[in-house]
Order: sequence, then structure tokens, then C-alpha cells
Amino acid sequence: MVQFWQQLTYYAFPRSEDNLIRYTIEDNHPLITAGLSEKTIDYLLRLVGVPGINLPIYLTALTHRSVVHDPATPSIIESNQRLEFLGDSVLALLISDYLFKRFPENAEGKLSSNRAKIVNRKSLAGFARSIGLGDHLLIGDSADEHKIRNSESALADAFESLIGAIYLDRGIQAASDFISRHIIEHVNFTTIVAAEHNYKSRLIEYTQSHHLPPPVYSVMTESGAEHEKTFTIGVTCTGHFLGKGTALRKKDAEQLAAKEAMERIETDDMEWN
Repeated sequence: MVQFWQQLTYYAFPRSEDNLIRYTIEDNHPLITAGLSEKTIDYLLRLVGVPGINLPIYLTALTHRSVVHDPATPSIIESNQRLEFLGDSVLALLISDYLFKRFPENAEGKLSSNRAKIVNRKSLAGFARSIGLGDHLLIGDSADEHKIRNSESALADAFESLIGAIYLDRGIQAASDFISRHIIEHVNFTTIVAAEHNYKSRLIEYTQSHHLPPPVYSVMTESGAEHEKTFTIGVTCTGHFLGKGTALRKKDAEQLAAKEAMERIETDDMEWN
């Protein structure tokens, strides 16, 4: 492994005709000591599709939070959660831009609904599986590797983190190109857009159509280890408690809370005054 990384250090990748960029990564870099394989490095280079990428950013994008909390890897202090935050925003912007231009006849509510269907956990995990992202996740030794490597939340997080890494390293156009290749041109994209609205989208559409403020989601309880917490989230509107949901991801718990809310709204005559 060390020899391979030394080769990367001295190998020059052309960024333009006038200048070169070189990798300079120490042999004791924490991501190297985590046991990364040449296969994963090659995967990243091929996936991004350009030479001269900033490898540490992409490797952080693959680092599940269980690694940070694992005593076996004390030198790794950052998981992909910050990159996920950034990638989530970049993805939402670029998908919004695409939908706005692709469906000029759609109103704001429909555009919001379609975007929510594309960027939800299930869809993103599907896109991640289509590029084999789970095979390259870095997972802590003390965590349930099989469970995490195949979970929707871990795959979706890593996919968004990868988008954040591409944005930081190559800019907005490269992130847009990646999203076009692996989401918009994906065989399931049209099916996803045409699918039934998810519950959060349906709840938003309901509040908009009834001239109500948007629903508010809040954490009611959280429990469990730092890297495997369980969240219970409630949703309210105009002070009315509508439902709650429990899941390992806040976004998944919100979806379950919205599901309970819609079931209540559709079976009861809600009075909002």
C-alpha cells in the first residue's frame, strides 16, 4: 500500500498544457492507515472521470461516521457528514435548476414535490447502488459492516457526500455533469418523477392548498450510540400535533411522521382554527 501511494505522490497528472498537479500524500496519512485499497482509489479516479483529483476529499466522502467513533482508527477525526451537508445543498440546487427548466408548466408545489422524490433516501440509495458505492465505504470495525454497507441511509449519505466532494474539488459544472450522468440520465429518473408523491411532499402540498404555514418537524427523543442513534420526530402545523416517526435517520423519521400526519388528515376532519 505504501509503495502505491508513493507512486501517486510522484506521478504527475496534467490539468492543462501549462501546469501540472501532483498528489502529495504522506505515507502515514490517516486515510491510508484505515486500510484503503488500490481498487478504491482506482474506483474514485474512474468515477469522477478526470485526472488530478484531490483524493483526500473523496476518501473523506466515503468515511462513515462509525470510523470516527472506532477506537481502532483514532487518527480519523472527520466523517462524511459535513460533506453530506454540502452535497445535499448542491444536489437540491442542481435538481431544482433542471426541473425548473425541464417542466416550465409545473407550479411551485409540483416542482417541490418532484424534487423531494428525487433527493429522498430511497432514490439516492438506488443511485448509489447503481455505481457500486457501497463496496467502497469505510466502516468502523466495531460497527455492523453488512448492515451499514447496505443501508439506505449510509448509501444516500455517501452519495451526497460524493457530490459535495466533486463540487469542492472540481466546481459546480463538474457536480452538474456527475448528477446528469448518474441521476438525470439514470433509467429510473422518469419513473421516480412520475411516482406517487412521498409523504413529506404530500403534506407540503396539503398545507399550501389550504393556505396554511408549512409543517414544522422537531426532535422529540434520541437514543443509542453516537453512530447508530435512533430519532423520534414529531410534526406540527399551526400548533396542532399531527404525527410522529422513529428511525435511524432524521429525514426518515420525518417521512414517517408525515405519513402518520397524512393518514390522520385523510381520515379526520381537521379544524385548523
